[in-house]
Amino acid sequence: MGVAVYFVAVIFRTSLGVAGLEAADRFHVNASALSTFSLLQLLVYAGMQIPVGLMVDRLGTKRVLTLGAVLFTAGQLGFALAPSYGTALAARALLGCGDAMTFISVLRLGTRWFPARRGPLMAQLAGLVGMAGNLVSTLVLAPVLHGLGWVAAFAGSAVAGLLVLVPLVLFLRDHPEGCGPPPAPARPAAGGGGFVRRQIRDSWREPGTRLGLWVHFTTQFPAMVFLLLWGMPFLVEAQGLPRTTAAGLLTLVVASNMAFGLLYGQIIGRRQGARLPLALGTVGATAALWAAVLFFPGERAPMWLLVTLCVVLGGCGPASMIGFDFARPANPAERQGTASGITNMGGFLASMTTLLTVGVLLDATGDDYRIAFSSVFVVELLGLARILRLRGRTLAREREREAALARRRPAPLPAPVHSAPVRGAGADRDPADCGPGA
Repeated sequence: MGVAVYFVAVIFRTSLGVAGLEAADRFHVNASALSTFSLLQLLVYAGMQIPVGLMVDRLGTKRVLTLGAVLFTAGQLGFALAPSYGTALAARALLGCGDAMTFISVLRLGTRWFPARRGPLMAQLAGLVGMAGNLVSTLVLAPVLHGLGWVAAFAGSAVAGLLVLVPLVLFLRDHPEGCGPPPAPARPAAGGGGFVRRQIRDSWREPGTRLGLWVHFTTQFPAMVFLLLWGMPFLVEAQGLPRTTAAGLLTLVVASNMAFGLLYGQIIGRRQGARLPLALGTVGATAALWAAVLFFPGERAPMWLLVTLCVVLGGCGPASMIGFDFARPANPAERQGTASGITNMGGFLASMTTLLTVGVLLDATGDDYRIAFSSVFVVELLGLARILRLRGRTLAREREREAALARRRPAPLPAPVHSAPVRGAGADRDPADCGPGA
């Protein structure tokens, strides 16, 4: 149920990606103003990550997911009916606020419902199913938009928000019975402000949290910028492709994302040492393919090169999930939401910066996509520098933590031969079946 909410949030988040040209015509705006839609949405999303993480740690996932579903449904409906550019901007901001409450909550559900050893795979699977929402945008929403018009497409899609809200309210539980969170630590009399400062400070002090943020920052944004807004205009206007072919390439990015998600989750679940090589390899491959497409001799890149670019861009989302695999073991259960929120800010800050930069450069250069998309390399270099600086401290800290746990771990007791552990509710539940917060 949690992933279903995230699935719908991704549909709403990416719906503008297939409607960028129609939005420019409907609201009579240029490239810079068009990028402001996605920029504001991502600004709200990124700004909400730490507050949402704190809310999840304090209130639980069900309440936060419910509020998020209400907000992003209202935002999508408001965008459908917006009579002006300003009203549409407000609707996208509301949508971004609701969207911000979904993924961190789903990650928290994963830590409560599954053992820690399955964390990387469950996070990748959540991202995989959520990214399938992109397929709905390209395969369903785009034809409806062109066939029935703006209001029918966006207002009709808002119904999906109501469909996931009902079972969420009626049936979702924060954790399995018998696997509740540990008792909350005693809080000083300072109240909520002290709790907030302490959660953020202690999470940020961990080098794993900071490395997670920069891995997310460096890996996610190339595909996000492509899918969220500029992919369709680039393929249609700069590469001269028909809309149907361009939509097919956007779909290929999503399908590739899903395949890479399964692959990366399996690899990291079995070998933690593969985290940085996978992340850095994805960054290098993305930069190489972007350079090959943008600077290919002649005005347009061949189709095989565009297909290869879209396949490689599909690895960006799964690579960004690796950031959570650095932040998760660095923080105890009571800080998981806050640490995940800090990590999740990274990619969206990079996406927001690049979205705006591309729009400004397109207006300044007369729609020169080569110059505009070259900003991707600058942002990647910044992220790479931070990753290389933090990786040593993070890995050393993880080794220290593992050694300390090994020293404290008691010798295993022999299993009783007369009975088997009961898999059920309450105190009889095997703790190994619970997430790290239990």
